[in-house]
Amino acid sequence: MKKSLLCAALGATLVAAPAAAKGREVPEAKPVGEAVNCLPLSQIQETRVRSDSIIDFRTSARKWYRNTLPNSCPSLGFEERFSYRTSLSELCSVDMIAVLHSYGGSLQEGARCGLGKFQPVELSKPARK
Repeated sequence: MKKSLLCAALGATLVAAPAAAKGREVPEAKPVGEAVNCLPLSQIQETRVRSDSIIDFRTSARKWYRNTLPNSCPSLGFEERFSYRTSLSELCSVDMIAVLHSYGGSLQEGARCGLGKFQPVELSKPARK
């Protein structure tokens, strides 16, 4: 379920691509340090949308950061993709994301939602069935 980030030419617009499987459970996350306000864009390697209010970010240091949005973001968990724009070299808790919907072969922005702080976590391994 790897998410890839695609960088567009206009500013620092990034898009998280959708995963193949829907309806999976949100893995438990054990906090392993203090939450931070920002992550450097150059260090974000992967994102995983877990629900309408939870996104996990993996950095180049192979650390996971869980971002729990302050409010539920409609359709985020279903679409599993979003974009964001920033003029800085970091993604921060004051930034907004936009849910991306696919219409007629093109992507269109939907609901805009604010991010929360980035909590470093250890993710639990999924149970084998």
